[in-house]
Amino acid sequence: MLAGPRSDTFRPVRILFLSQRVPYPPNRGDKITTWRLIERMKREHEVVSVAFAHDEKDLQAARELTAMGVACHAFPYHDRAAKLRSLPLLATSKPLTLGVYGSKQLQAAVDHLIASCDMAYAYSSSMGAFLEKHAGVPRVMHFGELDSDKWRQYSERTSFPMSWVYRREWKTLFRFEERVARAFTQNVFCTPLEERIFQERIPGAPSLVLRNGVDLEYFRPSPKPPEPGHIAFTGVMNYYPNVDGCVWFAKEILPLVRRSVPGARFTIVGAHPAPEVQALASIDGVTVTGFVDDTRTWLHKAQVSVAPLRIARGIQNKVLEAMALGLPVVGTTPATQGVEGVAERDFLVREDAEGFARAVIELLQDPTRAAELGRRGRRFVEEQYDWEVVFRPLDGLLQSCERRPALARR
Repeated sequence: MLAGPRSDTFRPVRILFLSQRVPYPPNRGDKITTWRLIERMKREHEVVSVAFAHDEKDLQAARELTAMGVACHAFPYHDRAAKLRSLPLLATSKPLTLGVYGSKQLQAAVDHLIASCDMAYAYSSSMGAFLEKHAGVPRVMHFGELDSDKWRQYSERTSFPMSWVYRREWKTLFRFEERVARAFTQNVFCTPLEERIFQERIPGAPSLVLRNGVDLEYFRPSPKPPEPGHIAFTGVMNYYPNVDGCVWFAKEILPLVRRSVPGARFTIVGAHPAPEVQALASIDGVTVTGFVDDTRTWLHKAQVSVAPLRIARGIQNKVLEAMALGLPVVGTTPATQGVEGVAERDFLVREDAEGFARAVIELLQDPTRAAELGRRGRRFVEEQYDWEVVFRPLDGLLQSCERRPALARR
């Protein structure tokens, strides 16, 4: 363990951990981070999880998590019903997000459990709402991303009436985020960029950076050569930024690539493909896999990984994982800026369809250059994104939030 020596005052604490989804198994972006946080915390502390269960798999995962020593209290969540219930909030000044992720049952569980906990840790601002009334307890707000800024980006890329809805959500959610940020003990961000934006908009509020990492043992380069012309993208495929990026790549970039590399093909790997994504499968050279047990199976076949996201904040796990696998990555600035690497050395960055296509073509036509870029990317994440390295600040954070020695008392 790389956390460093303990102080004489170190003691275990009991942590109430809130997340939008059951934090296990680590098979999507937010679950990767929440599971890693809990796994790191539970080495020396007691963790109690409160989360929404989005399906039966989540409920099963909650049982597995409990069997692993992390009591998980999971509450069923139905996306469509939750969104419909939130619509009356349009007549108020309250953000829709707090209606979509509102739950009297979950609030009651938090109110009951927090009495026996030393501190509370909320992952995503919507979960921080359940802790607002508990001002006497040290509270950490971990912004997985700046959600209000995400809605701002959505408002700029959509037409009326959704642009109005997104703009309203940006404004109302920011006011909530500001209130929480100033009231909580600490605010955590995944990248220095997001912390900088936060400090510009909410000056004086406490903050620190706790970056995402990547499992370097699990994501290792394949000894087998890739399939020539194979381009891959991974992500949850009903998430709007992923949908937008893949539609853009398949319709505007891939045709340009195939003019120079006729055999080039694009594979979209990820669960819950939206109708717009499913429709892409009708384009020559495009494959939509839907859910797969192991994304590495497809990424190991790829010659190039792409991250054509036009809306993004935080660290993109898809970029870290591709780099860890030794894959050359071509992405946009929004997709790569959170990784803190050096463009042209660790990955390629292109903003327009023509430039993006040229970068992909050059890598497909020059396997030696592609392999070297992949090796540099792997070396970079080995040095900067090992989970043990990025979580070094976590111990100090937890110690700074101690309230009382509840574990010792019990």
